[in-house]
Amino acid sequence: MQKLNFTRSLAGGIAGAFTRRQAAWCVAAALAASAAVPALAQSSTLKIIPHSNITVLDPIWTTAYISRNFGYMIYDTLFGTDIDGKIKPQMVDKWSVSKDGKTWTFTLRDGLEFHDGKPVTSEDVVASLKRWASRDTFGGQLAKVTDKYETPDAKTFVLVLKEPFGLVLEALGKPSANVPFIMPKRVADTPGDTQIKETIGSGPFVFKADEFRPGERAVFVKNAKYKPRAEAPSGTTGGKQVYVDRVEWLIIRDAQTQMNALINGEADILEQPAFEQYASLRTNPDIQLIDAQPAGNQFIFRFNFLHAPFDNEKIRRAAMIAMGQEAFLKTQVGAPGLTRYCKSMFPCGTPFESTNTGDYSGVANPQKAKALLQEAGYKGEPVVLMRPTDLAAIAKLPLVAKQQLEQAGFKVDLQTMDWQTLVARRAKKDLPSAGGWNAFMTSWTSSDILNPLTMAMMNAAGDKGWFGWQDDAKLQDIKTQFAKAATEADKKKLAEQAQLRAFETVTHVPVGQYSQPAAVRKGVSGLVPAGAQVYWNIKKQ
Repeated sequence: MQKLNFTRSLAGGIAGAFTRRQAAWCVAAALAASAAVPALAQSSTLKIIPHSNITVLDPIWTTAYISRNFGYMIYDTLFGTDIDGKIKPQMVDKWSVSKDGKTWTFTLRDGLEFHDGKPVTSEDVVASLKRWASRDTFGGQLAKVTDKYETPDAKTFVLVLKEPFGLVLEALGKPSANVPFIMPKRVADTPGDTQIKETIGSGPFVFKADEFRPGERAVFVKNAKYKPRAEAPSGTTGGKQVYVDRVEWLIIRDAQTQMNALINGEADILEQPAFEQYASLRTNPDIQLIDAQPAGNQFIFRFNFLHAPFDNEKIRRAAMIAMGQEAFLKTQVGAPGLTRYCKSMFPCGTPFESTNTGDYSGVANPQKAKALLQEAGYKGEPVVLMRPTDLAAIAKLPLVAKQQLEQAGFKVDLQTMDWQTLVARRAKKDLPSAGGWNAFMTSWTSSDILNPLTMAMMNAAGDKGWFGWQDDAKLQDIKTQFAKAATEADKKKLAEQAQLRAFETVTHVPVGQYSQPAAVRKGVSGLVPAGAQVYWNIKKQ
């Protein structure tokens, strides 16, 4: 398998990991053509086929990427992460830090206004940060060291810390789920475990709630009052210029129908083509492939710690040993040059990659797994494994998992559903026999899993943790030490300790890395490479 190249992008590996060659290629492919476009006639509507249907419109309540992408359409952020992994201001104009490192003072830039016409204030910011911190791993670490928030005036907010925390800006500028989007206070006051009722942001697009048809389309229009920053766009930073009047997300579930719509000009961008379509797309003169997330992605298998059989650590370990990456990558991706074997939880080629993975080799060993399963006293409880049939990027993974688990002696109940149903169901703590679950599979962009603080699967805070609800004080303590680490050597050591603890308790199983470029019609330019899918800066001939 051809290796995907990754390189360090930010001290501590907090933000996206891009190589300079990849960055240059992406920028050239996505931005260079835009210089010639202004002289040409521009179309007013951009049509995008997103990677899944969307029903959850709350990007704080869920880590689902479709909801994150929705968030970037209508919300703005205090800071962002550029293509080189540097944190830069977005809604913030200026900031300062006290000499003891415990008081951070931020001033908002002029012209920030919500879609309902009300100005963005420091109270909106504080309420948004509190809600975000209640759901996000990184945000939770920042909240633990925060003594209080202050809002001396409408444009100024202050974080007063109990002790220095060197990753404040990295937390506020993280590019992917959960992103600390800023919402009106009345909305942000909604408890983090309850979905919001309003979709009012201050970002470059306005959501047309009256035209929203779940399963059919989501519509956004240009926010004429939005004031972009002056800098060129880079990652999730810079000027969020909007060159179209309207953006339509076309919800098409069938992969072949998606591709036909793109080729026939009924859509402009296919966010995630089916892997088997790349060979054909590469030969089509009307299509360009743009890797808008060049850091790559990782497939994972996640357990539910609350219910049998995966409430038993030995049984989780048996499942881990039963799984091998080769079958997952060949079955789900198959396309040459898009996959990479990697047993590290932190993506291979990134700063905290480690081959110190305990019992996990990434190679299936059904006999060893079967012996461990018997030793653990497995009673034949069915494993309810959820499979999303409408999300082509991961739909085949559960089929491989079922086969490998059954070879080790597990009884697997594979239940099919659409992705949005899975997203809603994985938030339920009910018994698997009463509408709950035991396991699911998903994928993460590398920028989300570069270190212990950004990796949702290492959020072992029990009921306040990520879906699966692991409760492990030792792992949480290692993360706290990581957040306080002063040197890169210390961070590397602690990241490895966190990984070893995660493999020891079997938080999840990494089952391979891959890349999935977007398919874009010729004449569409300006797609910005980022740690998330963003749709400002795009021009359409």
